[in-house]
Amino acid sequence: HITKQAPTGVEVQEVRIDDLPLYTQNLDAQIIPAYERVRTQLKTADAVLFACPEHNRSIPAAVKNLLDIASRPAGASVWEDKKAALFTASPGAFGGINAGLHLRQVLQAMRANVLVTPEVFLSRASGALNEAGGVSDQRVAEFLNQFAAKFYAWASAT
Repeated sequence: HITKQAPTGVEVQEVRIDDLPLYTQNLDAQIIPAYERVRTQLKTADAVLFACPEHNRSIPAAVKNLLDIASRPAGASVWEDKKAALFTASPGAFGGINAGLHLRQVLQAMRANVLVTPEVFLSRASGALNEAGGVSDQRVAEFLNQFAAKFYAWASAT
């Protein structure tokens, strides 16, 4: 829904993370094509929007792996001063707030420029979204539209 709100001229690219080998510092001296692909995508992006579920009250392992890969090798982190925003979703009542707070903490530790407000912690996501991944709840759609407007304006500001 949020990507469909992108203003004319804004290109949205999904960063594929399901094929990334598990990061280990032992690989820093090697060229891993999948690592280079995501590092390049993130480096060239004006901003990064994380759409993150909550796993066991934290961020999924695949998201943490991406964060680590893009922060290495030492001195070459793509996160420093990178604009980043996040929204989380959960089938439970808390909307992935723990994942959101953990993700924000990690991004700030890596010196990313994290959008402070608005925050999106989408609770009971299974009821707010339809089978196709669209938003079926009008109040949620309106809130996500407001978030998208703020995000795109912030991302394009210099």
